[in-house]
Amino acid sequence: MEKPQATYPATLDFLYNHLPMFSRIGIGAFKKDLTNITVLCKALDDPQNKFKSIHVAGTNGKGSVSHSLAAVLQQSGYKAGLYTSPHLKDFRERIRINGEVITEEFVIEFVQTHFNLVRRVQPSFFEITVAMAFEWFAKNTIDIAVVEVGLGGRLDSTNIIRPELSVITNISYDHQQLLGNTLQEIAGEKAGIIKPGIPVVIGETRGETLPVFLEKAKAGHSSIIFADQEWEIKKEAEKDDRLILVVKHKKDDAGRLFTYELDLSGPYQGRNLLTTLTAIQILREQHWKITDENMVKALSSVKELTGLRGRWEILGHHPLIIADVAHNVGGITEIMRRIKTLSCKQLHIVTGFVKDKPLDLVLPLFPKDAKYYFCQAPIPRALPSDRLAEIAGGYDLHGKHYSDVTDAFQAAKSNAGNDDLILICGSVFVVAEVLETGFGL
Repeated sequence: MEKPQATYPATLDFLYNHLPMFSRIGIGAFKKDLTNITVLCKALDDPQNKFKSIHVAGTNGKGSVSHSLAAVLQQSGYKAGLYTSPHLKDFRERIRINGEVITEEFVIEFVQTHFNLVRRVQPSFFEITVAMAFEWFAKNTIDIAVVEVGLGGRLDSTNIIRPELSVITNISYDHQQLLGNTLQEIAGEKAGIIKPGIPVVIGETRGETLPVFLEKAKAGHSSIIFADQEWEIKKEAEKDDRLILVVKHKKDDAGRLFTYELDLSGPYQGRNLLTTLTAIQILREQHWKITDENMVKALSSVKELTGLRGRWEILGHHPLIIADVAHNVGGITEIMRRIKTLSCKQLHIVTGFVKDKPLDLVLPLFPKDAKYYFCQAPIPRALPSDRLAEIAGGYDLHGKHYSDVTDAFQAAKSNAGNDDLILICGSVFVVAEVLETGFGL
């Protein structure tokens, strides 16, 4: 391992290509304990203990909820950090303070200053990124950070923080090879972020996972609250690519209604809102000063405040082009349910998956009457597009395969009429490729 030159491109090359990276090599980059991140942070004087935090896990929605909470805190006058993964266009998207990405200079400085430590510990890409984020937050004396779990929870590198609040959005099938083959096993891994004495918000009540969360919370004497038992959606509508939600607190005898106009318009954002509102409810009880006005304004401007992209993002009209990073059973189910409510002459789907995705669970969710453009993102983990086309054919999903995302998307655009719909989904990395280059959008 050689020290990279003190330039941003050389530093990124070192981070991407010389450290184990899950998005590149898969399970080999996943460390089954917290030893490395503990050693790294101890050498940095434990920066994670120098700021308050909120920890967010879940199969789907954790990115949207994390960005929404950060937006609300920022709008409320707090200096709010935000750590998320993966990034879509620029590595620095992972680490933000009040919406501003970490500087190139600090990324370079961090690697240069701590190279010997990195060489000794041999951390994964994710571990060094988490340590870098915590150091950046501590250096900038933030008020609070919203920290999104990378994968699972119990063994995730972010799980060395002691947050003010833990949030688990929902549980669905994803990364079974690491987290377990049943919803109960997956929930057990996510529940690993529940800390003794720290309140936890659960986004959705499910019979299979309810006992797992209740038992974990009880063992640590942690208060537990389920968002869908607190709030309900009374009315839902769309207006100019925005989602209008009218909600009511179930325990409010006065029956007051609250209206939120969200700039996040995905089919699952209603449930994400309930989770966010419940988390804010707990923060207010902890004396964080968050007004109704700040909440309304922040939730209408999450993209602007935090830079969130790739969630039911409308990239064009005539034809309608939508990109969504949904890639597992829960996410794909919601997208396809939403697609059925849209009127289009022909549906075109640009899609690709990673090799370890359980296609036997995911592909049956796709519509058979769509035209498919199978592709592969430029990462080693990507499933070859010809193999994906072959497997998809077994589920009566037919189309052409392309060696890269560019060709697949351009083919869809060439074939689509003004009244058609192009959907880009299946892998974060496929969506990232479209957003990275634009392809004439």
